[in-house]
Amino acid sequence: MSNNMSNDPPTVPSQALIRILETLRFNGDGLIPAIAQQHDTGEILMMAWMNRDSIAETLKSGQVCYWSRSRGKLWRKGESSGQEQRLKDFRWDCDADTLLLLVDQKGVACHTGRKNCFFNAIRDGEVAVISDVETDPKELYGSKK
Repeated sequence: MSNNMSNDPPTVPSQALIRILETLRFNGDGLIPAIAQQHDTGEILMMAWMNRDSIAETLKSGQVCYWSRSRGKLWRKGESSGQEQRLKDFRWDCDADTLLLLVDQKGVACHTGRKNCFFNAIRDGEVAVISDVETDPKELYGSKK
């Protein structure tokens, strides 16, 4: 069994894309959760939702594209912040209901300016923030966030 990943994003012929989309189990809204993981360090960066169109675009372009539930449209990671994700490997779990995207993250992954979105934790029985802001969100998004 090979675990090797090339430096290029996976290329998927149209017939294979159709088979992949038929295999995956989307929820009632046509969405599937996708976990983004930094390909070389293993750091879990974020979770977002994908639909059939965002998966197809991601596999065709190599730039990760999600479905924004709040905007009701495709969301290309980094389109407003420049903090894009390039796909290195596309995987799904044994139940075909969760995706794992191995990515090369440019800059921070979280809209709060942190490297990843999982910065809240329990320490000594208390809620603690365990990751500092690396980039001011105002620099990423202007004054909107």
